[in-house]
Amino acid sequence: MIGKLTGTLADRNPPQVLVDCHGVGYEVQVPMSTYYNLPEAGVTVSLLTHLVVREDAHLLYGFASAGEREAFRELIKISGVGPRTALAVLSGMSVDELAQAVTRQEAGRLVKVPGIGKKTAERLLLELKGKLGPDIGLVAHPVSDAQGDILQALLALGYSDREAAAALKALPPDMTVSDGIKQALKALAR
Repeated sequence: MIGKLTGTLADRNPPQVLVDCHGVGYEVQVPMSTYYNLPEAGVTVSLLTHLVVREDAHLLYGFASAGEREAFRELIKISGVGPRTALAVLSGMSVDELAQAVTRQEAGRLVKVPGIGKKTAERLLLELKGKLGPDIGLVAHPVSDAQGDILQALLALGYSDREAAAALKALPPDMTVSDGIKQALKALAR
């Protein structure tokens, strides 16, 4: 399995890039979020990769972050979602935006991605619920209704998923919503 490539960026042709690793050129498909953050051709680049082996091809997909790669891997595990659809999702929204859509069960955000219809969006939300952890930007699902309300309040106030999840973890599970919000805001202000 090829897990990482480091070499000279030889060519950029969205969504594909060519990475020259000591004379061997690897064609790598990347989401647009990774593509836009790549340097100009001729500069050294490092990409985390995922290799898909099919009967007719070996396809290499590259990502700028471990979070993108993990989200891609979770997406392709879903029945009916292939690597192209997973790349489209990650090109249409960041991992954090995907996290928010899954956490809030917002199919409308996924439908905006080209190639994702209503049924596919609903299947993605159902299948991804609880499978992606906070290490890739997705908030763990709250244990109680009060924790869910506290989480939603923190997200509405503009805190990131990671900040809100960290503040939520520090709270006792039986806390009321108003006390939980107060304590979480105190913790986040430090």
